[in-house]
Amino acid sequence: MLGITRLSVSDPDFENRFAQLLSGNEILDQELTATVSNILNDVRDNGVTALVEYTNRFDRRAAGPGDLEVPQTVLEQAVATIPQDLRRALEDAAERITAYHRHQTGRSWSFEDQDGSTLGQRITPLDRVGIYVPGGKAAYPSTVLMNAIPARVAGVGEIVMTAPAPDNELDPVVLAAAHIAGVDRVFSVGGAQAVAALAFGAGPVPAVDKIVGPGNRYVAAAKRLVFGVVGIDMIAGPSEVVIVADDSADPDWIAMDMFAQAEHDEDARAILVTADASLPAGVEASVNRQISRMERAGIIRAAMENNGAMILVEDAQQACDIVNRLAPEHLELAVQDPDNYLEGIRHAGAIFLGHFAAEALGDYCAGPNHVLPTARTARFSSPLGVYDFQKRTSLVQCTPESASRLAETATILARAEGLTAHARAAELRMK
Repeated sequence: MLGITRLSVSDPDFENRFAQLLSGNEILDQELTATVSNILNDVRDNGVTALVEYTNRFDRRAAGPGDLEVPQTVLEQAVATIPQDLRRALEDAAERITAYHRHQTGRSWSFEDQDGSTLGQRITPLDRVGIYVPGGKAAYPSTVLMNAIPARVAGVGEIVMTAPAPDNELDPVVLAAAHIAGVDRVFSVGGAQAVAALAFGAGPVPAVDKIVGPGNRYVAAAKRLVFGVVGIDMIAGPSEVVIVADDSADPDWIAMDMFAQAEHDEDARAILVTADASLPAGVEASVNRQISRMERAGIIRAAMENNGAMILVEDAQQACDIVNRLAPEHLELAVQDPDNYLEGIRHAGAIFLGHFAAEALGDYCAGPNHVLPTARTARFSSPLGVYDFQKRTSLVQCTPESASRLAETATILARAEGLTAHARAAELRMK
């Protein structure tokens, strides 16, 4: 029997137990950070020589510098040879993701203020971005689509992708997804060494302006360390879902939606929040009835037992309060009237409204991006989007009259700060 932790807001020790639930976030591992730092420095200093060495050591290969880039003909062949239904599914998902992200495209703007100055903002795409695609426990063509398509919609000049090729094997579906999504160049390198190559450049791998995409602990640490040399999207943690459900929810649906997160890895988290006192027992019974049918039953069991929880609340307001404190990556509102809850939710990466909006649909093809803030960072972060691949530049243009008017204020403030040159530069524009 699989036992899932149960909490109730009415329990005297609820706050202590809930705090333990919140404290599960990964902390910095100094040994891991030191290891990753050494790899980054080696690739920065020794370029492709170090990159090839690490690639061969960690991925059990015998590659040379000329073997790292995957030719476009290989990507084209992957599209042609994967099953037709799979190709159509990738193309359908790509179309939906593209259509959604086109609504995010920002526009430059300007206006003339009361003094006659023209002020504005120019939006331009990044020149080159790097997409990291993991290749450990599973292949993730959906990750390729979700990272590359908003970059393409944003107008990024060049999209470079890296993915590990253990034993010299790259998943053809991942390669097909790269071609469909419009990736310009693909390199068969992974791990911290791939992040280093993207950040600093190494042989055929060009340096990029921003690195996006998930990875293991080593990749996450590497992205953290190269931030500042390049931009990054976020430091992604284990996948998580919170499901708010009422008495209209089907326990079998809830159980499977929890499985859908738990099967990612043993650190994934699935939490049920409900005011229906009978629902946790029904969901737990369904979990135990269905888990043996799952291909990744061992991973699901470990995740559910170690990180799963069912929280009993008194009403919808308490449910919303708990959600806001959890600030989950994914939130399902498996309730009769999700709009009644929506207004009370402030912190969530993506919200799925109603019984039919399964989070799994969002992972692949609903349209919104599945790269979402984890580990409570939805309190201050947003999903990956077109805006992550664009820069905003401020514009200021003054007439002689408006410059003179602004200089009066600037001079006073500059002298208050003791910056005489600032004041003189402004005064030169005064009539």
